[in-house]
Amino acid sequence: MKVRIDTDRCTGDRICEEACPDIFKVNDKSDIAELIKNNYSKEDEKCIEEAVKNCPSEAIIIE
Repeated sequence: MKVRIDTDRCTGDRICEEACPDIFKVNDKSDIAELIKNNYSKEDEKCIEEAVKNCPSEAIIIE
């Protein structure tokens, strides 16, 4: 699984950070989500899929 964040779409709602604090962190200066982990377990994948589903700006992309 490869995950990326469309920084042009991200609105910094922190929903991804709340859903997956080990994967996403919203930068306090830019208010844009960042990936803080790149190697994902099965547990992480479930969490990421939930974050994708709940992201209001549809900024999280699974490739």
